[in-house]
Amino acid sequence: MAPNAIPKFATLSLLVLLAISASSEANFNFNHKLKETKLVSYMFDWETGLNVTAVPVARILGNRWWILRFGTVFAMDEKLTESYDCNSTEVGRARGAYVNSAVDGSDLHLLMSVVFTNQVFNGSTLEIQGSDRFYHKYREVSVVSGTGKFRFARVYAILETLFLDQVNANAIIQWNVTVYHY
Repeated sequence: MAPNAIPKFATLSLLVLLAISASSEANFNFNHKLKETKLVSYMFDWETGLNVTAVPVARILGNRWWILRFGTVFAMDEKLTESYDCNSTEVGRARGAYVNSAVDGSDLHLLMSVVFTNQVFNGSTLEIQGSDRFYHKYREVSVVSGTGKFRFARVYAILETLFLDQVNANAIIQWNVTVYHY
């Protein structure tokens, strides 16, 4: 054996110890009782007018820039408020992108972070990814992870369109989010 070589059993033992350490570190929060938090907020998705919150950044050549057109990609930074009034208290921002991912134009694929700005959850996030069949009045979207107070959270979100102006591509969407967290 070379003078600086580490025996195989020592390397294996070290890996086992690291795995046990990482496992107990990751499970630390799981010993506490889960809390249920229900969050309701209103997202203002404005693609036209004075307070635009979503802008097109890519499209299929030859197609017009329009959310109802397959292949159109939007970047977004949308206000989340505590009530239907856009001047009510902001609780967070929905930031990310969405793409119309259905050939018939009926489905958005969301990739976004809900970044909380209110006092209770300030700085915490929920990560949304998946299909938003926006023609349905109610739809469930995937919440794939969270940070801060929502680390290791189990979450589901139901979206409801309360206002839709298809001509100007503006909408108000109610988010009903149920979070189980530690």
